[in-house]
Amino acid sequence: MTDPIQNGGGALTDFGCYGANIATWFLEGQAPLRISCIAKQAKPDRYPDVDDDTTIILEYPKQQVLIQASWNWSHNRKDMQVYGSNGYIDAKTSREMIVLESEKKGSYTHKPPSIASNQKDPFRLLLEVTKYNKKLPPFSLYSLENNQIVSKILSLAKKAAETNQTLNWNAL
Repeated sequence: MTDPIQNGGGALTDFGCYGANIATWFLEGQAPLRISCIAKQAKPDRYPDVDDDTTIILEYPKQQVLIQASWNWSHNRKDMQVYGSNGYIDAKTSREMIVLESEKKGSYTHKPPSIASNQKDPFRLLLEVTKYNKKLPPFSLYSLENNQIVSKILSLAKKAAETNQTLNWNAL
C-alpha cells in the first residue's frame, strides 16, 4: 500500500475506495459532477512515497460527499454520517447509530440487526457469482457497475490532488 510501483496508492486509495463505494451504492450509481481532493503527507518519514491524509469531495446535483481517508488517526475509525433535509444518521460503528428524524423529538440510539455472515463474505459471494451464476443488483457494493465508478472517482481524485484543481467527471 505504500509503494506506488507495486500498486500502492496511499490513504487516498486504501480508505478512499470505501467512501466512494458506499457513496455510489447509496446514490444508486449516480456519478459525481465534480471531484476535488487534497492529499497530504503528515508522516513523510513513515510514508515517504504516498499520501497518508486525504480529503475527497464529490459534488452531485443535489448532494455532496466528503471522504476523509487517513492513516493518521489516533485510533481505528470506521464511522459515517449522513445528513438529510430533516435529520441525520451518525453511524458510530456497525452496531451503534444515533438517529435524528425530528429536532423536536430529539435523537435516539439505534442498534441495527447483525448482517448474516454469508452476506458479508466476499469469497463466498465470488463463488456464488462465478459458479452458481448469482446476479448482483446494479450498483450494489460488489457490482462491476459500482466499482467502475469508484475506480474513476479515485483516478480523478488522484489527478485533482496532483494538479490542485477541481475536475469534472468527463476529465478522464
